[in-house]
Amino acid sequence: MERYAGRVALVTGASSGIGAAIAQALLRRGLKVVGLARRVDMVKENALELKDAPGTLYPLQGDVSSEEGILCAFKWIKENLGGVDVLINNAGICRESLPSTGQTAEWKRILDVNVLGLSICTREAVQSMLDRGVDDGFIIHISSIFGHIMPLDPLYSMYHASKHAVKTLLEGLRKDLVARKSKIRCGEISPGLVKTELFHALKKNTLEVLENMRMPIMESEDIADAVIYMLSQPPRVQVCDIILRPTGDLLN
Repeated sequence: MERYAGRVALVTGASSGIGAAIAQALLRRGLKVVGLARRVDMVKENALELKDAPGTLYPLQGDVSSEEGILCAFKWIKENLGGVDVLINNAGICRESLPSTGQTAEWKRILDVNVLGLSICTREAVQSMLDRGVDDGFIIHISSIFGHIMPLDPLYSMYHASKHAVKTLLEGLRKDLVARKSKIRCGEISPGLVKTELFHALKKNTLEVLENMRMPIMESEDIADAVIYMLSQPPRVQVCDIILRPTGDLLN
């Protein structure tokens, strides 16, 4: 991780949960962290917990479902920090929507954030690295175990589809970078159940049900640790995917 101390990392969806935990982990290791989120006040509040961290946090308001918003964020980073060296595509949403009766607006929202927003952020970060001759940059997608399996419940079909798309886009990016003879690396983290705000948007009280069933569930810090592991590998090693499950998981 020493090679990234003082470098610029952009973390999307940094206001809570996994994104906040990743931002804090990077700050502890001395990075300049741009925490992009719609609820920018929460990013600032989380920073108060790490007053003595060697890194510097730059809270930035933005919505990854908006291309204009993403481009504005990258413009601000270029003008104020030089560019992005590490991108953590963490922002993501889940909605319950059946394939036979789902609302188009709900499907579009999922794809706008989980697929298109991720793709636009990736494009802009890679271009930022290439333009500045950065050859040790890193792109990490926070995906899901759902990107590796078929839906168990049809309510989450579009969410599954979005995460399968992330996996496909990652391999496309890897081959694109290899063809360019670039040493920029990319990978994804694919966690199972994690205790985050993602559950709050669901109509079912899923988190409460799981806790009542005493189902095993991970914490956001577990995912942040996986990000640090991926970033910590020597330049000759590219960890393409880390699948994390809570111990004792039987759901998938």
